[in-house]
Amino acid sequence: MESLQAANMGNMKHSCEHHLSRRGFVRRNLRYMSALLVAPYLAGCSDTRNSTIDLPSGNGIRLSNLTNLGPLQNPDQNGCRLPERFSSRIIARSSKPVIPGHSFLWHGAPDGGACYEDGDDWIYVSNAELWAVGGASALRFNANGSIVDAYAILDHTNRNCAGGTMPYGSWLSCEESGDTGRVFECDPKGRLAAVERPALGYFNHEATAYHEGTHTLYLTEDQFDGGFYRFTATSKREDGFANLAEGVLEIAAVSQRDTPGGVAWHTITDPQAIVRPTRQQVTAMTPFAGGEGIVCHEDLVSFTTKFDNRVWTYDVVAQSMSVIYDRASSENPILSGVDNIASNFAGEYLVAEDGGDMQIVVLTPEGALAPLLQLVGQDLSEITGPAFSPDGTRLYFSSQRGMTGHSSDGLTYEVTGPFFTTA
Repeated sequence: MESLQAANMGNMKHSCEHHLSRRGFVRRNLRYMSALLVAPYLAGCSDTRNSTIDLPSGNGIRLSNLTNLGPLQNPDQNGCRLPERFSSRIIARSSKPVIPGHSFLWHGAPDGGACYEDGDDWIYVSNAELWAVGGASALRFNANGSIVDAYAILDHTNRNCAGGTMPYGSWLSCEESGDTGRVFECDPKGRLAAVERPALGYFNHEATAYHEGTHTLYLTEDQFDGGFYRFTATSKREDGFANLAEGVLEIAAVSQRDTPGGVAWHTITDPQAIVRPTRQQVTAMTPFAGGEGIVCHEDLVSFTTKFDNRVWTYDVVAQSMSVIYDRASSENPILSGVDNIASNFAGEYLVAEDGGDMQIVVLTPEGALAPLLQLVGQDLSEITGPAFSPDGTRLYFSSQRGMTGHSSDGLTYEVTGPFFTTA
């Protein structure tokens, strides 16, 4: 396999199973935060943009259907409660061959994921949140929706929790492994070896989102006092996108004095955390209570924080922060255990629950909520990796620990149905 280091940049320096008791402790001790915070790579890959891709609408105008689906029905044969006209199938099981007769086994503890278009095929990438044997794997689907290949794209890393897509078609796989967690850039096609991106910092990484207007990358940190980070590259690739090999890493400070919700960015001088953890290098930084999934739609970067059950939005143009969902004050607090997040073409969010009611909940930019699906009999698990297929007709996600609560029993699902209509 060709190495990305050799092909592009030369030599470079190379767990979401949270305990409820720890969560309770952290929630009790973080109440004060509520008052504080109301060189080319993979050039041949297709553009993905994951679930914010502009889907073809045929001869009509495409309209989201996510808030008009009606009540969830009884569980189907896969333990999945869905609205009418939707169906599910289990496409991969941890520790089992994905394709009968093939030797490749689907990884344990499936976590963050994304979809990529590749001609008539598409690929779903999923992280493995395991110590030492973590990494990421991929499923390839043909035009008929059949799985035709399954393979690893990253091996033997630590607790690869979530990550994010790059607009030129790569997958950023993030290690949630303490203050030395790394980010690896991976080829969803499995043809190029993954490369570490030290310039993105060493910390308890969770997820990333790329803003195309400014070519900046935003990152979350899964710590009870985690930072919200921004990476600005010092050079661009030949296609105009950010070169992740080098740049400036910054951490956010939210002001409530001069400009309510205004955000100032402070440089991290030691991104590799040689002397001290990145989140402790800037005293003015604003702590976020367990940063989880993050997604960018147009000029809005939205992310979740699990310990206070909030969904935040950062306006890149206005450089301001706001809360669009807070379970403590919501009139419809059906969303809890907020974790991975995705969005559709209309800017609506799909928020996956870690615990809670084991649902994926639709959250509109205006704050309205509606359950999209629910897993039954899997209370020891969490929902991870929601991502739409490139045409928007299929939704992929995983139950990280399945029905037994063990990482070796994870389940990866595909749901089909009328996610959008045309008028």
